[in-house]
Parts: sequence; C-alpha cells; structure tokens
Amino acid sequence: MRIERASFAKRLAGYNDVIDLPTQPLVEGRLLRMVGLTLEAEGLRAPVGSRCLVINDDSYHPVQVEAEVMGFAGSKIYLMPVGSLSGIAPGARVVPLPDTGRLPMGMSMLGRVLDGAGRALDGKGGMKAEDWVPMDGPTINPLKRHPISEPLDVGIRSINALLTVGRGQRLGLFAGTGVGKSVLLGMMTRFTEAEIIVVGLIGERGREVKEFIEHILGEEGLKRSVVVASPADDAPLMRLRAAMYCTRIAEYFRDKGKNVLLLMDSLTRFAQAQREIALAIGEPPATKGYPPSVFAKLPKLVERAGNAEQGGGSITAFYTVLSEGDDQQDPIADAARGVLDGHFVLSRRLAEEGHYPAIDIEASISRVMPQVVSPEQMKLAQRFKQLWSRYQQSRDLISVGAYVAGGDPDTDLAIARQPTMSAFLRQALDESEGLAPSAQRLAASLGVQG
Repeated sequence: MRIERASFAKRLAGYNDVIDLPTQPLVEGRLLRMVGLTLEAEGLRAPVGSRCLVINDDSYHPVQVEAEVMGFAGSKIYLMPVGSLSGIAPGARVVPLPDTGRLPMGMSMLGRVLDGAGRALDGKGGMKAEDWVPMDGPTINPLKRHPISEPLDVGIRSINALLTVGRGQRLGLFAGTGVGKSVLLGMMTRFTEAEIIVVGLIGERGREVKEFIEHILGEEGLKRSVVVASPADDAPLMRLRAAMYCTRIAEYFRDKGKNVLLLMDSLTRFAQAQREIALAIGEPPATKGYPPSVFAKLPKLVERAGNAEQGGGSITAFYTVLSEGDDQQDPIADAARGVLDGHFVLSRRLAEEGHYPAIDIEASISRVMPQVVSPEQMKLAQRFKQLWSRYQQSRDLISVGAYVAGGDPDTDLAIARQPTMSAFLRQALDESEGLAPSAQRLAASLGVQG
C-alpha cells in the first residue's frame, strides 16, 4: 500500500528542534509473525539499518513500537524492536520512517543522562541541539591519526607509574564479577585530566546508574559529563545503540578539538546484545555461542576511539570486559585484547585480600608506555614487576618458612621490599596521585634515590 504524508516531524530526546521532512511516498507493509525477538514483515521495501514504526491500530490496544531492519530473505523483512512488543498483533502496519538515524548533538548535553535513543532520563527538560549527525562517524585514515605521544594522568598511582596511559589510548579492564571494575572506573572518572567525559552504562544493573551518578561522578563530575544508560532490562537493540551512541558523542566532541575520556561499562554486554540479535535473526553460532558478527562489531566500535588528525582532539577510552568465571580465555576477552592498546587485569585473589585497586601487575600491560615515559621510569617499572613476580612465585615457600635467606639475591630483595611495594600498589578510593609523584614513589619503593 502506498500512502502520502504531507510531512514528518520528528522530536527526539526532549530536544526543542523539530525537523520537517519533505513530502515523500511511503510503502507500508504488514506484520506476518513474531518469533522470539524477531519480527517478520512483508510488503515494504526498506534497507538494512533503516527504522520502521510497527503500528497496531486496534481501538482497544493502540500501540506504536519502533523497530530496525536487521535483514531480509526474498520479500520478507526481519526487524528488531527497540522497546516492548506488548500489544502488537498479527497484521499490524509496518511503516518505514524517513531520515534514518540522525542524532542531536551539542554542548547542552553536558550534565545530562540519556538513554540509547537519546531521550532524557533525568527529567531536566529539553535541550538545544546544535548539530544533527549520523550514527556512524567519519572514518579517519590511520596514517593521518596523530600518534600517541603524551602521558595521561589518571590519578591512580600503580597505573601512572607501572602501566602509564597515553592520551588517545584504548584500554580494557578485565575481571570477573565483584572485583572492583566499576569502582576503578569511578576513580578514573574523578581523577583523569579530560575536558569532556562520556560514560556508557551498557547492560548493567539498573540501580548502578543512579549510584554511579550520585556517588561516583558527583555533582562536579557530572557538569563535564554525558551519561548514556541502557540497563540490562532494555531490548538488545537499545543496548547496542547505547554503546554506539556514547561513542558517537565522544567522536563529536573530539571533532570539536576536545580531549575526551570515554568510559564504557561494559564491552561484554555490548557483545552479548549483538549475540542476542544475531541468533534471533538466524545467524549460526561460531565460538562458544557467539556468531561471527559479534567479532566483526567489536573492532568497528573500538577503532572509532583514539586520536584525531594532527591538531585535533582525542578520545582516551576504557572498556570493562567481564571475564566469565574469571576466565581470561573467554572469547570476548580474547577478542578485546587483540583490538585494544593494553589491558588491566583485576585479580579476585587481591580483592579478597582487601588489596584495592586489585590490579594484577604481572598480567597487565600498557602497549604505549614506552612511547610516553622516560627510559629511566621504564627500567624502574620493569624492575618493580620483576621483584613483585619473584615474590609471588616464592610466596608459598615463604609462607611456610621453607625459603632459606641467601638462596637467591632477587628473592631476598623482593622479600625485603614487599611491604613497601604492596603499600605502593594500594590506594584509597578518594586518594589521587599525579604522574610525577607516582614516579617518585615508584623509585622510593625500590630504594632508588630520585
């Protein structure tokens, strides 16, 4: 069926701007069936990635649900809903929406909390959109990207000294549940030097959204931040959009010349949302239940972060990766390590000992550290790791008194320095330490005079 519309007006996210789109004929389809999360429609022509409105005109249960075209087979179109499908009946109208996914952007987003579709969650009223941009940002030629050459102060002593972060780097926080990923992210949010902070809370517990904003970001932190929240009970497509949306926000501010800190909790939930969608439309599972499209989506999301061209802004990104059962060979954790510029592994053993932040120095690495610190600090960091590792290897012998002093000079030094080194790695939640003081304390923990 062809229907004529005089115009389409779209109001999104409480923004004051209304876009009047030109008159155009739309081809309407009908809903054939719903299987799981997937809708099948027939009679309309819509490209993959375009948006449609599923309309149930029943006078007793009028419902409108937005859906996105995920695939097709012959004349059938497969759609994935953004919201709840309650009330949708067979034969519902499926109307393609004009203007496929331009998003409102602007400085008025700072201090706001949005959902995956850009709608305000904080009840603070409308925002003024300065620009409207597509969901997919412009691709930067890798040869034109500004190289990572400056250290970034994240305020955490062990990271600043031993795993130094570069501005524009992309890192993963790898851990199982309950070992302090969100707490460590919160410390970075408060202490890291950045003009704009973009926080993506993807697929996590709903109560954590308010706790993160009130207890971790705080009023001052929120003023320079944009929070995009899509909790675990959202539809998988909404969670997927939220991750891409917060990345697009970071790209927008980077293109304005800003130094942006992007925090996404978590990359695993993004991958799980894509798995739900892919399996629902019939894609076969490949690796431990994850279809191939999941491993194609991860680098497409992560590669959008980083430095802009010379003279532009930067996106320094931290992604949490949930290692199921503390398994570092989990397929998502393994894939993430391959596309990120380093990883911090959080240890459950350290967390159980009350050692916070529970960063496993032996298993963690920052691949850009040699480019952003002095050779002297690099040598001290390597020496610290050698002594720390030597103590951990001999820990059982030491604890039962089986190690005899004098057997190995490095082990003797590691035992002597262990209390100082352990104190160096521990840090209170409200304590911040810069790059230079961290390097000085590193030298002091090894008995080296600065």
